Amino acid sequence: MVRKILFFLILLNACFSVQIVQAKNTLTAAWSANVGPLNPHAYNPNEMFAQVIAYDGLVHFNGKTIEPALAKSWQVSDDHKTYTFKINTQIKFSDGTPLTAQIIQKNFNAIMHNKDRHSWLISIKLLQSWKALDNETFEITLSEPYPLFLTELSLPRPFRILSPTGFIDPNTDDTTKIAKPIGTGPWVLVESKLGLYDRFEKNPYYRGEFGDFDELKIYVLPEANSRILALETGQVDILFGEGNFNLENFVRLSENPKYGAFTSEARLTNMIALNSNRSYTKDINVRKAILHAVNKDIIIQYILKGKEYKADTIFNPHTKYNEQKNIYEYNVTKAKSYLEKAGFKQNGQFVEKDGKILELNLHYLGIDAKQKAIAEAIQADLLQVGIKLNLKAEEMTIFTSITKNGEFDLIFNKTWGPPYEPTSYIGSMLQPSHADYQAQKGLPNKAEIDKNILTIFKTFNEQEFAKLHYAVLNALQESAVYLPISFEPDMVLFNKEKISNFTFGPMTTEPLLHTLKHVK
Repeated sequence: MVRKILFFLILLNACFSVQIVQAKNTLTAAWSANVGPLNPHAYNPNEMFAQVIAYDGLVHFNGKTIEPALAKSWQVSDDHKTYTFKINTQIKFSDGTPLTAQIIQKNFNAIMHNKDRHSWLISIKLLQSWKALDNETFEITLSEPYPLFLTELSLPRPFRILSPTGFIDPNTDDTTKIAKPIGTGPWVLVESKLGLYDRFEKNPYYRGEFGDFDELKIYVLPEANSRILALETGQVDILFGEGNFNLENFVRLSENPKYGAFTSEARLTNMIALNSNRSYTKDINVRKAILHAVNKDIIIQYILKGKEYKADTIFNPHTKYNEQKNIYEYNVTKAKSYLEKAGFKQNGQFVEKDGKILELNLHYLGIDAKQKAIAEAIQADLLQVGIKLNLKAEEMTIFTSITKNGEFDLIFNKTWGPPYEPTSYIGSMLQPSHADYQAQKGLPNKAEIDKNILTIFKTFNEQEFAKLHYAVLNALQESAVYLPISFEPDMVLFNKEKISNFTFGPMTTEPLLHTLKHVK
């Protein structure tokens, strides 16, 4: 009955507002919201994947290394502080404007005018000067050497380049403070209807490989079930991106030969952060008891349908510097022994100390069905060792506030995937607004961990670089402030009767929609 109602709503939406009519060369997709104004230097409500397909940076992450993009080459000074980029002036923006070093400088001026917004990036803090030396030469000087500088230039935001015709004024502080989203990426946003759809066209000046589709239309369908129904009824051709469909539907459609249901290698880590600075989780024995009490095999098999991979470490096995010790396997006996070390004794259903039961709160995003199901499984597992776990479904703004303030015992957390992992993500652990910082705040060796993190970003010797990563990751593993749950791949569903040549991009937020081809 629910499926029939949703199907009716989609048809009603199609007939009276969207009028979904596919041209021969139109690729259709669905998303939960509009892509936003696509200010390349801003965050919400700009959807990251859309910023990536519209804009380029000076360099590009290809999955393994950094390669040229708007810059065709670069040189680094002996002291590793000055980067001199040769700009590819043969490149044009989607409006035909030729790329120059002066345009790059204009963008960096706008980015650095609002540098506080981007302070989570170490590069922002180190940028000392940036200037066009001539039409095709752009120079950046850092206050200190930074081995990840080129990697951070490749990120989806904020170092992406807007055409001069896209500026309203020299600054792009506000999320909507651009005239038009004009970039050098494969797609150009040409039309946006609030709550209905966003329409992109092929960038006529795009210099890279392009498939058979010259238009991309992304319909706004807030409900995951409505997006699946749109795919099944042929109204959209492809669904991509985190949370765009649930695992049950992915598994179901993977059994239908009409659909492509692909997964990438592991990318993100889904985990729980345990607060070492609050309540009972201050005690490392309680934290270790929790880690041993959770049966992740059951979560992977029954909740994640075997489509994600069991995680025992902060980063997935493909990540460099990931030789971590102290794996906390599922072991109820060990969990109970750690609770005894913490001074808790069984009294009926729960364990107690000083007449108080061991009671904790786990916060999750209320709209995230996967987090809810995992939280319920963890709650049941902890009950088996006598821990009372209260589940707190939070709205996004409340969840963010709790994260920033450290007002949690346990909270859902996840890593960011390549190219952020491991080093950029480790660097973000120094930010007080992140769950990682708050979770680690009560550790007796927090100062040493932070010192090693800071030293990482000043180290160019590979052996020392690796040694520092091992030290940080193993210290965190030993401290038991993270309960890794799963390594999450990217997933995609598409109509194989229309689409071919699908491949995953090097980043989670980089869908290679422009390379897709018609089925012949």
